[in-house]
Amino acid sequence: MADQAFSAATCPQCGTRLPALALACPNCQRLVHAEQLQNISEEARQAAARDDRSEELRLWRSALDLLPQDSRQYIAIEQRVVELSRVVDANPPKAEHRAPKWIKALGPLAPILLILWKFKVVILAVLSKGKLLIFGLSKVSTFSTMLLSIGAYWTIFGWWFAVGLVLSIYVHEMGHVYALRQFGFAASAPTFIPFLGAFVRMKQHPISPFEDARVGLAGPIWGTVAAIGLFIAYNITEAGVLGAIAHFAAWLNLFNLIPVWQLDGARGMRALTRTQRAILLAVMVAMFAVTREGFLIILAGLTGWRLMTKDWPDEGDPKALVQFCGLIVVLAILMAIPVPEAAGRR
Repeated sequence: MADQAFSAATCPQCGTRLPALALACPNCQRLVHAEQLQNISEEARQAAARDDRSEELRLWRSALDLLPQDSRQYIAIEQRVVELSRVVDANPPKAEHRAPKWIKALGPLAPILLILWKFKVVILAVLSKGKLLIFGLSKVSTFSTMLLSIGAYWTIFGWWFAVGLVLSIYVHEMGHVYALRQFGFAASAPTFIPFLGAFVRMKQHPISPFEDARVGLAGPIWGTVAAIGLFIAYNITEAGVLGAIAHFAAWLNLFNLIPVWQLDGARGMRALTRTQRAILLAVMVAMFAVTREGFLIILAGLTGWRLMTKDWPDEGDPKALVQFCGLIVVLAILMAIPVPEAAGRR
């Protein structure tokens, strides 16, 4: 039975039989995946040469899975991952859309054409996000579980609201997927669970608080943008069901900012110092005073508790604080917009 713990492979350097799932030879310490690691290293260098930082990050993260955590190679690559994450965070990957030289040669028409060109760049940026949303829908596991959830919610709220509810959750989850891809993580498309929401399977995990905050808060950011769009559509069409869906989308993203357990708020809180948490608490209290949104009391109470847990980092993340505070302000305002009662049951 003991032999079952060993694989048929032997170390090419010393001939020792290797335990199953071993990352290094127990005798001579030769790395089991040395050749694969060398290939990854070369591909990462090529990605760096073409300035594809997200791909370089993805490759180095995959290398970490093939190395013992106490090895000097693991420590060096982990440091490189942290450095690259900072670079990607400060300079998110953007497609180059430079105006062609012939525009400037058209004299008085050049400013008008330049404005149109810039507008085209904005449209392309929006479409790039749309491509990611379509990518998620192309996955059988995502689409099938979405249909299952729609059917479950349909029996309670009606089909219009059910579709809007599930799509709101989907956009939120794809925000996480976008951030994971940006930072080079391997992750699945969303899987839905009726009445429990949805989740994204992460095959790797953040190695720093700021990475965790970016990935965690990306979902509420995308979801809040979707909620704003729904409120705009509601004001234009005056369709009560759109107002109900918009209100639910705002509440969903506010709920996910609860700073406990595995919720997005807890991941954002992880990157905040005690002082930054106190600032966030002050924003929550101020927005409650302005909007009288009762859920902010729950958020403020739990944030106050997180002031006492002494789990704050030595170095805070100003960007996470701005994102968290911005979400609280915008979502509190959205929640204060009146919508027809029971509009979703049409």
